[in-house]
Amino acid sequence: MITSKLSEILGRKRIKMSELAVKANINKNTVLNLYHGRSTRIEFKVLNKICNVLECTPSDILHHTPDLDKEFLAEGRS
Repeated sequence: MITSKLSEILGRKRIKMSELAVKANINKNTVLNLYHGRSTRIEFKVLNKICNVLECTPSDILHHTPDLDKEFLAEGRS
C-alpha cells in the first residue's frame, strides 16, 4: 500500500494546503485529497511541482508498505 505523508510535511514546514496549491500551481482538490490520503493516483508532473515547492523528494511525500495479502502475492502481481 502507498500512503501520503503530505500532512506531516506541511505541518512541519507550517505551510497551508491552499498555499501549496497556489505556489505549485495545482488544483486545491488535488492537494486536499493527497493531504487526507484519498488520492488513488498522482501525475509525475504534479508530484514534481509539489516537490519543487516543498524542497523534497517523492519518497518524502509517499510511503510504501508491502502488501501482506498471500493471495495477491501468490498470483505474482506487482
